[in-house]
Amino acid sequence: MSLGRTVTLLAVASAATLAAISCSSSTDDVFTPEILALPAPIDDYAPLAGFAEMSIPDDNPLTPEKAALGRQLYYDYRISGDGSRSCYHCHVCEKGLTDGLPQAVGAHNKQLTRSSPSMWNIGFHSMWYWDGRATTLEAQVAAAWKGGNMGAGDNIDEKIAMLNGTPGYAAQFQDVFGGPATVENASAAMASYVRTIVGGNTPFDAWQAGDESAVNDAAKRGYEVFQQAGCNECHAPPLFTNMVFHNVGIGYDAATGDFADVGRFKVSEAERDRGAFKTPTLRDIAQSAPYFHDGSVATLEEAVRLMAGGGIANPHLDEKLKDHDLSDAQIGDLVAFLESLDEDCTLSEPALPPDAK
Repeated sequence: MSLGRTVTLLAVASAATLAAISCSSSTDDVFTPEILALPAPIDDYAPLAGFAEMSIPDDNPLTPEKAALGRQLYYDYRISGDGSRSCYHCHVCEKGLTDGLPQAVGAHNKQLTRSSPSMWNIGFHSMWYWDGRATTLEAQVAAAWKGGNMGAGDNIDEKIAMLNGTPGYAAQFQDVFGGPATVENASAAMASYVRTIVGGNTPFDAWQAGDESAVNDAAKRGYEVFQQAGCNECHAPPLFTNMVFHNVGIGYDAATGDFADVGRFKVSEAERDRGAFKTPTLRDIAQSAPYFHDGSVATLEEAVRLMAGGGIANPHLDEKLKDHDLSDAQIGDLVAFLESLDEDCTLSEPALPPDAK
């Protein structure tokens, strides 16, 4: 499949995700969910420039009704441990589907140790979290819900009871899953919604589709630099990630010879993975400062200079990283190209089932 065809598919998918096909108001106290179109028929998901197709588990088929239920849960503060936040709270449109913080702050005001990654096209991934410790999206959702992010682990049974005691939710779980809410099927619904967050509606995508006026000359030059410097080896279009783990030196302490966060090593226990983290997507990257897994780099230009300069020296530095000795003009062009990856995010909060009377 050509890159142009792939990007066009993503753009169409993004638009379809946001197109409502059913939204009714209640006139008899019966909650009616807003059902949105799925991002292209499941059979039409296509290989994306060297990546596998989006994997939809056999035991969790993606349906509009399930995604609609998952969307409600994703936006519902009531399911967090202290009722203070929703999943969307840490992945907002105006911050590139991150939270804009160096490290995330979870429920109960718990300070976490890593930044919130972007949610764009996350359904195409095969491992989740910065260290890839979750091997299914359903498991990642459940872990984030019960763990530090949403903090519902200690009272998860109360949250499930709340869902089953809320008529609008109870009816949907019965319709979608044929039974009451559980941790497993609620997580499956949220994972289904997350799979519909498909990007591809950027000036860069419009340019690749043939609109020469979609990006400026600096961005076009920057894309050339991006390819010449080999950035596309790890940030491969159209997802702009290879979903592989790399050590770029962030968090390395030369005095102690160790990392503040060992990253993938904690999962694999392979020495080559010490200090390695999953390549983040570059989609919406200009909106998602600060950068890297610990949010230690404040601006996009600083991040570009660090990577173009070969990263931070350490014994496990990825061999792909080299100092390309780019000029200030080339750095500026690279930043302009990255700014052309700004997504048109129009995700919106749905109406939520009201509490039982």
